[in-house]
Amino acid sequence: MNWKSLIQRIIIVFLIIFLIYTFINPNSLNLNNKEKQISYSEFLKYVENKEVYKVEIGENDATGLFRDGTKFKVYIPSQDPNLIPILVKNDVEVEVRPPETTSFWISFLLGFAPYLILIFFFWMMFRQVQGSNNQAFSFGRSRARLFLDNRPKVTFADVAGADEAKQELKEVVDFLKFPQKYRQLGARIPRGILLVGPPGTGKTLLARAVAGEANVPFFSISGSEFVEMFVGVGAARVRDLFTQAKKLSPSIIFIDELDAVGRHRGAGLGGGHDEREQTLNQLLVEMDGFDENTNVIVLAATNRPDILDPALLRPGRFDRRVIVDRPDFEGRKKILEVHLRGKPTGKDVNIDIIAKSTPGFVGADLANLVNEAAILAARKNKREINMEEFEEAIEKVIAGPEKKNRLLRPQEKELVAFHELGHALVAKLTPDATPVHKVTIIPRGLALGYTLQLPEEDRYLLTKKELEAEITVLLGGRAAEELIFGQPTSGAADDLRRATELARKMVCEYGMSEKLRNLSLGENHSEIFLGKDLMQIKNYSEDTAKIIDEEIKSIIDKTYNKALDLLKNHENTLRELSKILMEKETLDGSEIDKYLFKDTSKVEEAL
Repeated sequence: MNWKSLIQRIIIVFLIIFLIYTFINPNSLNLNNKEKQISYSEFLKYVENKEVYKVEIGENDATGLFRDGTKFKVYIPSQDPNLIPILVKNDVEVEVRPPETTSFWISFLLGFAPYLILIFFFWMMFRQVQGSNNQAFSFGRSRARLFLDNRPKVTFADVAGADEAKQELKEVVDFLKFPQKYRQLGARIPRGILLVGPPGTGKTLLARAVAGEANVPFFSISGSEFVEMFVGVGAARVRDLFTQAKKLSPSIIFIDELDAVGRHRGAGLGGGHDEREQTLNQLLVEMDGFDENTNVIVLAATNRPDILDPALLRPGRFDRRVIVDRPDFEGRKKILEVHLRGKPTGKDVNIDIIAKSTPGFVGADLANLVNEAAILAARKNKREINMEEFEEAIEKVIAGPEKKNRLLRPQEKELVAFHELGHALVAKLTPDATPVHKVTIIPRGLALGYTLQLPEEDRYLLTKKELEAEITVLLGGRAAEELIFGQPTSGAADDLRRATELARKMVCEYGMSEKLRNLSLGENHSEIFLGKDLMQIKNYSEDTAKIIDEEIKSIIDKTYNKALDLLKNHENTLRELSKILMEKETLDGSEIDKYLFKDTSKVEEAL
């Protein structure tokens, strides 16, 4: 208990005592005593002088009223038998006040209330100190949440887009339900299963599905809940967690965000052996120590497997690594079907089109997309979600919310129109570029306008021509600015950054430059505590570094000149489309084809 809390409690105690005395005996504070206090001899003198009009006599005092209206009070001796005759003789109106009787409870409160309050106060202090001690001794107890009969209702049927991962985890559930089937063949279930994948792909959802499917005790805890500022607490919590799990075995322990406790040891400054490392050491011992008869399965999730300690990843600890990757087209369709259950949708809603329009979306993105579409439909007072809401929700998730209050000056609006059409026309005129779905100058998020490109199918590998085409499209906005206005603007800053980054990867990682072909240059060997990609080791000379810069510049110059030439050859179309875009504010890909090629059947011929 701190001093501030102690002082506050003492003040409260005295306030309670004060209120008790005030309400039970208000006269004790002289709050109601407005009478003039006189002595007994003065009182008798006033009576003899006929100045007293009325007197009310009590046991030990009397109150009265002078003939001029002034009130007075006097203490009188209780043994004076001549008082009343004197008053009557001098024409004083006399009243006798009945004796005051104090009840037992009031007397009890007046006598013992302060002591009872103090006893209660010290008892509360003792309880709090005792609770603090218990809390101090409970630091080493595990904070894992145990699910027995209250397991999550999520099952594998609620998980879509991760069929391979589900199959791996179904084997674990099947082993827990029918262990003899595996043991008779000499099979041993993996000690640990590590779910690896980008954020939002459904790793925690899969763990909840395992908890819902497996009919065994399920412990759930986050990696950060092990570590405290006190040395040894994390290791104690690990021991306590596995002790509980062994008592209820067969059981499952799920550790979310394993990288919070499982980072590479010795990565701190000076290689210090800190509290987190002690926690990790205890986890390693519990997962694969001398005790090999435990029937506890450890399930963990992380999106940063590169920073985990190698001892965690060896066979015997996390034997199986389950990759939960971004869903493909079919996976996105199944995820959308799961999230659309129970939601009223219009007949025009086409899940295939939505899934095709969301490449790279993970499960969390698709759940957010469906929720945003439902919110948009409710905002329009609709009773069902239509395709219009889904298309608007896709744009909102990709580019951000529409900024209706961001009004551009006519000059800026014209510049944004030419910039975005520069991207769109270059994409249309470059064979290996990603198809253009829509171009708009309506501000969304931080962008004043944007060109939406959607691939026709999922791509996992990119050729050199496709990478150069992507850079060319990125530089199309800057090329349009210089072609029309004769000078660049700051609007292409993000395009230039992305183009330069892609060109550097082509030279240093993909080996796609002319002078440094088939070489991988530069390695990231940064210490974990410094963060990823902050330190890059140069495995090449200064002369090679100069060539790298030259090759990057060569790629940028080559693609920029290509974009500029394409726009020069179609300058009239660019100007014509800019007027239409400024008027309509949004154009889709088919409308651009109409003005660019006049006859869409000749698109392939024009390319």
